[in-house]
Amino acid sequence: MKYIINRLSFKIVVVILCFQLSVCAQTNKQEKPNIIYILADDLGYGDLSSYGQKKFITPNIDALAAKGIKFTQHYSGSTVCAPSRSTLMTGQHTGHTPIRGNKELKGQDGQIPMSANSITVAELLKQAGYTTGAFGKWGLGYIGSEGDALNQGFDKFYGYNCQRRAHRYYPDFIWNNKEKVILEGNDWTNTVTYAPDKIQEATLDFIEENKNKPFFAYVPLVLPHAELISPKDSILQKYIGKFEEVPFTAPYASDYGPDIIKQKYCTQPTPFAAFASMVDRMDVYVGQIVKKVEALGIADNTIIMFTSDNGPHSAGGANPEYFNSSGGLKGIKRDLYEGGIRTPFIVSWPKKIKPGSISNHVSAFWDLMPTVADIAGVKTPKQSDGISFLPALLNQKNQKNHEYLYWEFNHKGGRQAVRMGKWKGVIYNVLKDKNAKMELYNLDIDETESNNIAGNHPDIVAKIQKIMNEAHVNSNVFPFKKE
Repeated sequence: MKYIINRLSFKIVVVILCFQLSVCAQTNKQEKPNIIYILADDLGYGDLSSYGQKKFITPNIDALAAKGIKFTQHYSGSTVCAPSRSTLMTGQHTGHTPIRGNKELKGQDGQIPMSANSITVAELLKQAGYTTGAFGKWGLGYIGSEGDALNQGFDKFYGYNCQRRAHRYYPDFIWNNKEKVILEGNDWTNTVTYAPDKIQEATLDFIEENKNKPFFAYVPLVLPHAELISPKDSILQKYIGKFEEVPFTAPYASDYGPDIIKQKYCTQPTPFAAFASMVDRMDVYVGQIVKKVEALGIADNTIIMFTSDNGPHSAGGANPEYFNSSGGLKGIKRDLYEGGIRTPFIVSWPKKIKPGSISNHVSAFWDLMPTVADIAGVKTPKQSDGISFLPALLNQKNQKNHEYLYWEFNHKGGRQAVRMGKWKGVIYNVLKDKNAKMELYNLDIDETESNNIAGNHPDIVAKIQKIMNEAHVNSNVFPFKKE
């Protein structure tokens, strides 16, 4: 009898130990925080009320900033969609990253794909044990290609694969991995199902499905990119009649219907109201994501980042000047002045980031890779141009700084820019004019890039020119050669 009791006691002890080890294993697994990265599309530096917007408010994103940290000198990867996303995913600036422009691939419904040997943030996090999902606009390779999100480290993709199709908010279908999701009522004539709403549903489902394990949710929203159109609901009604409107009409626009020209945007009698409502809707989405992680009890172990892929657009009836969308900075989308590439950047991480923090640390999209590598406990690939901004998030004093940031843009005559400390060098028409002159600005005292002082500092100009020459590595797909 004593032997049986001893054996029973031993079994109980073993069960208890196994349970404790299991709990410890789960706890250790959950020590790695979830990461949600929300990327707005063509949202300007001044389009959030927390960054100075006066004509409408963004309370949910503002609340995220109040709970976390707001960066004042964060830069997008490029001044247009695809290359900006490429720098974000690969941790490389546009002189190195594989996708350096918005370029369609003939015969395919999508853009030039990233190569199979590209290393992405998603692949890095999968290596660290994360489940990964992308929800929104991809634009880095058509379905089934090497650049397909599913072939670049993502376990799930839901949304628009082709960024050109994302110019329309009521398409006939979007993608769920490799399967088409037919949007009810949408036939290019009727506008019934607003695609961003469906994508938001999938985003929230992914968060809930993976609440018990580390996940990375990449949320590249389509809002507020043109076309300018919103569901006729309470969000839109808040802004109807609020602004002095300038209607957007044909021949520059084409409405849904039997004669639709899909490459154009829809007409819009109230484009300012439509734009404000789209930013508002985006803010609602952010609020829903925050509420979801709070309801699931995972908020304290979830990092939420919010930014935009480039400066504000002026398409489809949008007017960035009216809304001061660049926040007083010079330029808009497609410019390499500050207004084209400086973006809002907010990070929330409860109990890690001091609430209401503001950082002047100079950072860029290609810094995301080394930052999440530090957070997840894996090595940053050698080819990354980034520097981890984790010390800046945690208010530590060992934050490293970039020697320089570099951009190139092979459209609009060819443009290059370098941020080097307080100095900003910009050259336009570099592909058309071999004698194109560099503009030089001291951003410490001239944030609006109003006073070109290149003639006063030939030594700084020469140093930046050297950086521009050396930072560019030739690309056969996206050539950038001076005449």
